[in-house]
Amino acid sequence: MIDSSIFHHQTEERLLRYAAITTQSRNQTEDCWPTTDCQRDLAKLLYDELHALGVRAAYDEARCLVYGWLPAVGVEEDRPIALIAHLDTAPDVKGSEVRPWVLRAYPGGDILLNEAEQIVMRAKDYPNLEQYIGQDLVLTDGTTLLGGDDKAAIAALMTLAQYYLDHPEAPHRSICLAFTPDEEVGGLARDLDLEQLGAKYAYTIDGDHLGWYQDQTFNAAAAVVTITGRSVHPATAKGIMVNAADLAGEFLALLPRLEKPQYTDGTEGFYYVTSVQAVCERAEIRLIVRDFDAMRFEIRQEMLQVYARMLNERCGEERVTVELTQQYRNMGEVLKDCPFLVEDLQRAIRAAGLEPKSEPFRGGTDGSALSFRGLPCPNLSAGYENAHGRFEFVPVPSMAKNVEILLHLTES
Repeated sequence: MIDSSIFHHQTEERLLRYAAITTQSRNQTEDCWPTTDCQRDLAKLLYDELHALGVRAAYDEARCLVYGWLPAVGVEEDRPIALIAHLDTAPDVKGSEVRPWVLRAYPGGDILLNEAEQIVMRAKDYPNLEQYIGQDLVLTDGTTLLGGDDKAAIAALMTLAQYYLDHPEAPHRSICLAFTPDEEVGGLARDLDLEQLGAKYAYTIDGDHLGWYQDQTFNAAAAVVTITGRSVHPATAKGIMVNAADLAGEFLALLPRLEKPQYTDGTEGFYYVTSVQAVCERAEIRLIVRDFDAMRFEIRQEMLQVYARMLNERCGEERVTVELTQQYRNMGEVLKDCPFLVEDLQRAIRAAGLEPKSEPFRGGTDGSALSFRGLPCPNLSAGYENAHGRFEFVPVPSMAKNVEILLHLTES
């Protein structure tokens, strides 16, 4: 059994370097991928590092994709497996000028992140800190996110590659590595070339809480509700004005009050209004639709059309339209036909001395889309905590343990 502590220094050093590179993606409406050029900075670095390690690698600069291949060693029946992590960090909080640092042997209690600005991570607000007492934690200065989502995974994958290059005698199946852009903003590994990748099965490494995995995700769609009004001076508005802002309010009132993210958990679906812009002449509502169950998912989408028809009938003409865009599907629909992928993952987690844990993931991963493109792809946690915020942190032992899990997962 491998002692994962041998990977502490390597994973920590890599995360500190990667986190300092700005790779924040950008929400957008135009079809332009990658959404930010800065992601190429890390992509090129990873390509160069793979090449320096002796890994056969490829860099698609235009699509901001990095591939790496480790041939099988000492296996009778090879089943190539792909391991995938994403380059970008979330746009929710500032992601540039990241200043990562390491708190050695966290003693418990509050953590002063930034003395000058008196930014403190309070233990009462983040009870997950308690389980990491005594461990080294990678943190920020509290003014940016860290980017452990997903750079903790990248650090683990690069350390895995180094281990196999340093130990050419270690048996393992063929491993295909891939680093993709724009996961945080719905990129869904759209440009990943599956033929070039060369694997029939894959795992993304992207999630919090060490030892957790996901084989169920939401079905997901985005909706844009467009409302056309008619403006006229309010002094002479009677019988003429159609206020799009008012119609937007009526549409929002039709959405089920308790079927929203803040009122749901487990496998409960929801409608989430992400933005509303409204003046008398025109209003636009953007929302996302989520549900684990395929039938309920279809019903939710149809209900948006029903609400639009109700308002149009009252107006006597079409003033409300709903445009739906499919985003991803529940990977569980595909993974049920290849149960060995989850069984292998559970075995690897147990071999590393942990008890595997899972729950339906109330979101999506690149693996959701890849599964429906013909590459079944569960998700393994990367071990970061408090993602998408300035209080994100990564326990160094979690990254190191993930390398051990991946070694067990890829062994013959």
